[in-house]
Amino acid sequence: MFEKWFKLKQHNTTVKNEIIAGITTFMAMAYILAVNPDILSAAGMDKTAVLLATCLASFIGTVCMALFANLPFALSAGMGLNAFFAFTVAPKYGW
Repeated sequence: MFEKWFKLKQHNTTVKNEIIAGITTFMAMAYILAVNPDILSAAGMDKTAVLLATCLASFIGTVCMALFANLPFALSAGMGLNAFFAFTVAPKYGW
């Protein structure tokens, strides 16, 4: 099933390699799940809500990239834009 959908042989890879790559990518990006709620809570947002939203958005974006574009890219929140919002925009408007 994986071969047919993702064309693993054509991309010269195996299911095992892809699983290892997925775990490695998750470990490299897991800091976002810890840092994003801390940054946005400085703007008055609920940490739990931000954590859940970050998890769901990352999951949906990554699954869409895999299934629709057939590309091995993980998607998640952009930390620079979040920091800009929390420390520049939100204080200006009194949040």
